[in-house]
Amino acid sequence: MKKIILMFLLVCAGMVQAGEYAYLVFTNTEGTKTALSVADLTMTVNGTQLDVTNAEGTVHFTLTDLAAMQFSVDGETLVEGISNVLNADAPVEVYTILGTKVGRFNNLLEAAGVLGKGSYVISNGNNAQTIILK
Repeated sequence: MKKIILMFLLVCAGMVQAGEYAYLVFTNTEGTKTALSVADLTMTVNGTQLDVTNAEGTVHFTLTDLAAMQFSVDGETLVEGISNVLNADAPVEVYTILGTKVGRFNNLLEAAGVLGKGSYVISNGNNAQTIILK
């Protein structure tokens, strides 16, 4: 399960900054989109559920039902071209949130097998993602 959560977080919740984008749009596997304001936005993984809380309240998503998350200016127009997804098959370097290097691994799955609970920054190439393992 830790590997599934790690892969989901790496694909979906990176260090991409919201900037001028006012919404984060979640798309489920059936294609239904849910736009949430990024004002005071926090995301927490609880078991198989992603809890997304913002200034308006909390929405719960089942991780296996989520297909994508994208930023949006107006809640409908999805932002294309933001690419901060790590290559799952490439070597990665893992750091604690304070910047201490944990190690270098051949790929994300190898790293997932070693990492314990905590917050990490994972990078490969020009991309980096912050993850939280519970």
